[in-house]
Amino acid sequence: MGQETLPGASNALTFGILSIVLTVICCGPFGAIFSFIGLSNAKKAERIHLENPGEFTGYENVKTGRILSYIGIGIAAIYLLFSILYFGAIVAILASGDWGGAY
Repeated sequence: MGQETLPGASNALTFGILSIVLTVICCGPFGAIFSFIGLSNAKKAERIHLENPGEFTGYENVKTGRILSYIGIGIAAIYLLFSILYFGAIVAILASGDWGGAY
């Protein structure tokens, strides 16, 4: 009898990939949402794997998805920090009233 694919393993991998792609390409910190979903799916799949160790294949997708989700969270956090600094600098310049003009 062949082994079945671990439920949730491909979802964890897919959401891990989406978290990185969406964070870098378009959505910034909103890509972190997919990271948390990927980590949740990885946790569920790992629990199923630990309950039935030899019954399923695809545990490597769970590990890869978890790593990609952590990377997505890290990139989103860095992006969020830079966004806060950027807009904070703009507000500080506007609040000071000194825009570099010669009066």
